Amino acid sequence: MSTIRAFHLKKWNSLTLTIRRTFSSSGLYGFPHLKSPQGFQAFADEAILRSGELVGYIKTMPSAVEIVRAMDEISDTVCSVIDSAELCRHTHPNREFVEEANKASMKMNEYLHHLNTNHDLYDLVKKAEQECHMLSEEAQRGLRNLRVDFERGGIHLCAEKLDRVNTQNIEISQLCREYNENIAVDTGYVDIYPSSRIPKNLHYFVKPIYRSNSITKDLSGPSGTLKEKGFRIKTDPHTLASLLQFSSDDEIRKMVYIRGNSVPNANVNVLKRLISARHELAQMMGCKSYAEFAVKPNMASSPKVVMPFLLEMSNMVRAKAKEELDLIKKFKRERCGQSDGDLRPWDEAYYMTMMKSSTYKLDSSVVASYFSLSNCLEGLKVLVQSLFGATFHNIPLATGESWDPQVLKLSLHHPEEGDLGYLYLDLYSRKGKYPGCAHFAIKGGRRISQSEYQLPVVALVCNFSGSRNPSSVRLNHSEVETLFHEFGHALHSLLSRTDYQHFSGTRVVLDFAEIPSNLFEYYAWDYRVLRTFAKHHSTGDEIPQKLVEAMRGARDMFAATDLQRQIYYALVDQTLFGEQTFPLEDISSVVAELKRKHTYWEHVDGTHWETRFSHLLNYGAGYYSYLYAKCFAATIWKMCEDDPLSLTTGYALRTKFLQHGGAREPSDLLNDLAGDGIYRHCDGGIIPDISSLCDEMKLGKQY
Repeated sequence: MSTIRAFHLKKWNSLTLTIRRTFSSSGLYGFPHLKSPQGFQAFADEAILRSGELVGYIKTMPSAVEIVRAMDEISDTVCSVIDSAELCRHTHPNREFVEEANKASMKMNEYLHHLNTNHDLYDLVKKAEQECHMLSEEAQRGLRNLRVDFERGGIHLCAEKLDRVNTQNIEISQLCREYNENIAVDTGYVDIYPSSRIPKNLHYFVKPIYRSNSITKDLSGPSGTLKEKGFRIKTDPHTLASLLQFSSDDEIRKMVYIRGNSVPNANVNVLKRLISARHELAQMMGCKSYAEFAVKPNMASSPKVVMPFLLEMSNMVRAKAKEELDLIKKFKRERCGQSDGDLRPWDEAYYMTMMKSSTYKLDSSVVASYFSLSNCLEGLKVLVQSLFGATFHNIPLATGESWDPQVLKLSLHHPEEGDLGYLYLDLYSRKGKYPGCAHFAIKGGRRISQSEYQLPVVALVCNFSGSRNPSSVRLNHSEVETLFHEFGHALHSLLSRTDYQHFSGTRVVLDFAEIPSNLFEYYAWDYRVLRTFAKHHSTGDEIPQKLVEAMRGARDMFAATDLQRQIYYALVDQTLFGEQTFPLEDISSVVAELKRKHTYWEHVDGTHWETRFSHLLNYGAGYYSYLYAKCFAATIWKMCEDDPLSLTTGYALRTKFLQHGGAREPSDLLNDLAGDGIYRHCDGGIIPDISSLCDEMKLGKQY
């Protein structure tokens, strides 16, 4: 949970602390307080009361092990409210529930500020860290992380500086909220006349509009008006991507590209202020840049490690990306009969899509016919059964536990170990719901006693359209890949067996968090996996191997261009939050120069896509993490590839990797799983080995 710094912990019983059962038979997500929207207030109040009791207990100076246990209970108590409020805010159809969840979230964040500036707690954590030599590795790591997290909040600074840090953090939060609100309010649009310019297959993305045209029948006759039909195209990211892929009209593609990459204009100034505010915060914390401050806790440890990695990746992919560009130019020349075949930015997605379709004869409806939602859910069950010997079981939802009639609840059950955790599935799109796919933690795993373990509870949220009957919903393969990606996050949480919820599942450093999800994307592309569940919706025939090979061929056709784009995004992120000359001038010119240096695509003057790239908020100076994960996952997959569905493979993934969450050093986990060649040391941090990804993309050693 990014909102929690030091108090991002768990709950443990001891002789002096009361054990409280977390779940009952009713209430949203199983929390008894949440039987009504107003229950969020009582939920927050009780969490604050219980946390206050624990703070009082810690001040009696118990042993180091009791301090770390009590601190973790505080975090578990607080996270229960904040995590459930986060899920509710993004998915609940009842506005009253959403509003009360917002209030509870704000209340808990205010309380967290109070905890994170408590000098008595900080001093006791430091003292416990000095006396923790006899504790477990995880407990020692927990105390060290607590102390570091306190200090990242500025508690070690003088009172005046700490006040400035707190003020700066409030301003940063407000700017992030303003940036997101501007994106939601100003999606941009273009109006197209006449309506015949938009083919029927794109009508799903547009809204009819009309304009009046004056007409005169003849010189002596009366004048009149004629209503002409057109279409309004919103340029939100989803609609923009679809139009750029499928509209054959060059002018329409140009219009939507320029408009979609020029909104919201208000965020030009918001982003400039955010970069300045984060830079000022970092300097108060003794860092040269926000990138240095943000990367310090991660595996990379410093921008001095990240930037050489990104530049190495950029060089690695350059030659093949140029080959791909030349292929697209040639294709456009042949299709359009133009001698120059110049490519504009709004041409990229369209001609790439056409080339894939032309080369591999893929029909998206044919591919989707093998991927009904029910089949894909069966595929997830095949994975856990084959790899971990576990099974998913549907379990009934108690009254008030669900937030939508279509929500499912599954238990992950092992024949020898019993239930391992619980998974809610909220799969269908609806108005007001979070627009993408995501994994939400509701409850972290933690050890209550030697014989009792609090099981993790998570939700997997998607937005699949169409009927709410899983047998009739068809997914395109991109959606299948996304489902498997998010399921990787869910498994990381469900299979975690840490002592402290501070380290449960995905509560890990940023550049480690995306590795399991990237790894499980490979399963969505492997024929041996797909044939176990991808069956034709009407005939029941398994997906043909030739079709999967064609899908993989289409995926790989422009893999270097796709990777180059991600490298470019990461370089923009690192540069904007890196060492800068302040006050900032034109951010878009910095972004444009990086595009010229690291891609083969032109920058269109006046556009500023970075003003709705929300990863700059959530992953500020951390977008490189996706590329770290891609490299690490490629190396791990190479280890699994010979027998990806075996219990032996699953045992290694679970015992050497997934079950540890953040309780061990990420580099140790990677080394144990894949050997010491998976990374190399550099300037105090680690860089992933890129050779497996290089081999996979057939890049050779040209870089």
